[in-house]
Amino acid sequence: MQLFEKRVSVPAAPGNKDLIKHIENALSFRLVDGEVPIRLAVTAIDNGQYNCEVGCIVSGHDAGHSIFDFRRRETENADRFNVVYLVPTGVGAEVGGHAGDATPAAQLLASICDHLVTHPNVVNASDINELPTNASYVEGSVICRLLMGTAALKTVRANRVLVVIDAQSDEMIENLALNTIEASRSTFGLNCAGIFRLDPSLELAAVYAESGRAVGTGHGIDRLFTLLEAQRDDYDAVAITSQIAVPDSYHDEYFSSDGSMVNPWGGVEAMLTHAVSHYFDVPSAHAPMMESREILFADTGRVDPRMAAEAISSSFFLCVLKGLNRSPAIMSDLPARPATDALTAENISCLVLPDGCIGLPTLAALEQGIPVVAVREGRGLLNNDLSQLPWRPGQLTIVENYWEAAGVLAALRAGLAPGAVRRPFVKLEPQTWRSSGSAPTSATLSRLSGKP
Repeated sequence: MQLFEKRVSVPAAPGNKDLIKHIENALSFRLVDGEVPIRLAVTAIDNGQYNCEVGCIVSGHDAGHSIFDFRRRETENADRFNVVYLVPTGVGAEVGGHAGDATPAAQLLASICDHLVTHPNVVNASDINELPTNASYVEGSVICRLLMGTAALKTVRANRVLVVIDAQSDEMIENLALNTIEASRSTFGLNCAGIFRLDPSLELAAVYAESGRAVGTGHGIDRLFTLLEAQRDDYDAVAITSQIAVPDSYHDEYFSSDGSMVNPWGGVEAMLTHAVSHYFDVPSAHAPMMESREILFADTGRVDPRMAAEAISSSFFLCVLKGLNRSPAIMSDLPARPATDALTAENISCLVLPDGCIGLPTLAALEQGIPVVAVREGRGLLNNDLSQLPWRPGQLTIVENYWEAAGVLAALRAGLAPGAVRRPFVKLEPQTWRSSGSAPTSATLSRLSGKP
């Protein structure tokens, strides 16, 4: 089993409509047998085509579902105002492209809504995790399925967290991870379902895709999957820490880049956790393991504030354990009427994400009629023009920063059209509707009125 990323060009759909089905159909002719898509990014829409980068796994396992499965929500449940906040991993987002630096934005957005659903990339700050109290820590592929209408989230008191670590020749490096696990048990009461050392280790490597996104490759995934299958009845969530191979120069280049270098480690981490949650229906998250004592004791100097959490951390693992401790359970076999305490696509009031990002969450929100707030100040490498997509009137709002995003959310929660509090306040001009053809029949009128 292996993880890898491949670039695929897909001819544009007329009017950019039905993109989920359109891309799924196009990929079916462009992937070879055994390649299963687990992650999708549309990096550009130009020259009549969609440039897609697709994270894939080659696996003999059957997950029983596809990332493109879609169930249209019948209505929106307006009892509560629930928001999904995403910052795609590996795109160099100005806000959220480093170690948990989107946490203040998440806390701001959480203050506006009843419940915030976000993912590890937003709040994982190495040895720090300041997840808002009214927020859920949900793996990215699971958020995709939530918005696609094929999975629901159910609140838990706590999870039994299975921990998987790489075998290490240097006992000191392993002890950093083990001490972090014990600190989690002794401070916030983590219920550890066991610590398993993979030997041979996972073989993860970070690379950059053609677009500049951080992605990667992975081998030895079958060893991880065999372990997870064997222990399946004994855990509710999976925390993994393993080394990620990068060129020796990357550490110095990254910390001296003043934030301009895309974090190379996160992309392959997202690919791995997408695969785990996709196949096993459990929350999962990954932390990179320290590569050597030399890197551990290296002097990073003063770094960009967005990188500071990484510079002061040693195991990078506490954020994962704290997040998974109460990560909601995944309900994949949805009944006709899910439990009232389950969070479904019907319960999502808005999606907030950096401007220019098009992946399955964006396309799912488009199809579901979920309002989207795109933040220009938070954008990264992906510079798609979101206005090209066939949004319903008022469904897409593009704002400059997260201050404005919070204001738009407050307006939506109050049931106001956000433009009503802006000036100038323009007039709406009537459109002339000229009907042609015959008048509706009595049968048509009866159907429209709901009469038998």
